[in-house]
Amino acid sequence: MLEEAIREINRGTAEIIDDARIEKLLKAYFDEGKTYTVKCGFDPTAPDLHLGHTVLLQKLATFQKYGARVQFLIGNFTATIGDPTGKNVTRKVLTALDIEKNIASYTTQAFKILDESKTDIVYNKDWLEPLGAIGMLELASNLTVARMLERDDFSKRYASQTPIAVSEFMYPLLQGFDSVHLKSDVEIGGTDQKFNLLMGRQLQKAYEVKKQQAVLMMPILEGLDGVQKMSKSLGNYIAVTDEPNDMFGKVLSVSDDLMWRYFELLSTKSLDEIEGLKNGVSGGSLHPKKVKEDLALEITTRFHSDAQAQNAKEEFEKVHAKSQIPTDIAEYTLDGEVWIAKALVECKISPSTSQSRRDIKQGAVKIDQIKVSDEQLQLKSGEYVLQVGKRKFAKLKVI
Repeated sequence: MLEEAIREINRGTAEIIDDARIEKLLKAYFDEGKTYTVKCGFDPTAPDLHLGHTVLLQKLATFQKYGARVQFLIGNFTATIGDPTGKNVTRKVLTALDIEKNIASYTTQAFKILDESKTDIVYNKDWLEPLGAIGMLELASNLTVARMLERDDFSKRYASQTPIAVSEFMYPLLQGFDSVHLKSDVEIGGTDQKFNLLMGRQLQKAYEVKKQQAVLMMPILEGLDGVQKMSKSLGNYIAVTDEPNDMFGKVLSVSDDLMWRYFELLSTKSLDEIEGLKNGVSGGSLHPKKVKEDLALEITTRFHSDAQAQNAKEEFEKVHAKSQIPTDIAEYTLDGEVWIAKALVECKISPSTSQSRRDIKQGAVKIDQIKVSDEQLQLKSGEYVLQVGKRKFAKLKVI
């Protein structure tokens, strides 16, 4: 069991600092039933998570399987600063109301993956706010400006004379102090968080906590394009709140190569099970599409239900494999003759008329399942089924 636990915890990781400590914690759990704590911080700077965010949640769930209590840290104090990691400008400060709304959304989404009975939700405002001026100055004495400017993001901003707020220098110190207060055994985060994660180890030593947390870093998940990181701003993401049909279809759209990356970082299947699937595909006994469908079903079920996932699969088959129209699509009515590009915007299946024209040029627009080539087409009175790409449909009645 210990070897299996170590394999699953190491699975997909980018880097582990002090893996011997993690092994020691696992051994104590299996030999003595002794639990330990794993911390992960989430600044509620946006209300919704995408699958890239859930990579960390999946790893936390794995730790829970092997004896950990998760310290699910809501950074309701640090969110008022904003993590400067990877940013080239000072981040906008959130209001207390924004933060409260985002916290509610985060926890609801997180418990679709985590075991709530093995999770402690903690808020760093509870111990950071009482620090006061003297406590903050004492904390700040643990890091020099020169050391802070070693960070790539800060050094670039400093060199380009882009403003850096002094409060941003405090962020890694405050994140590190969270580990001091919570006496965390392990902290996990993304590879872009390495500086902040190591600060927890440094401060635990400085404040004589009598332990130094191990650090486990997960890679950044690639988006649907398989090239850039999954990001809402890049449009290559799968949101946890996506509708079942959209979620299922998006997972199926990833490349066969990227599929294995998603299995490794997002699936609850064991490494041995995944290896069996790989062997089946390479040996020809399994078709990649069937394996990908299983992954899409697993992920869609996790955030919705088994019934909704099965319905999404059936709908996908109906629309894409059999080229039929979806069962449930939005209906719109417009007065008078309308330009096709504008109709697509009015029916909310295109963001702009310029994008509509680009889609028409690329052959991505259909009316009643027939491709449109004339970007100046005028729709006269009648009923139409409009389609952009494979997943966007609308019924339009022109009167």
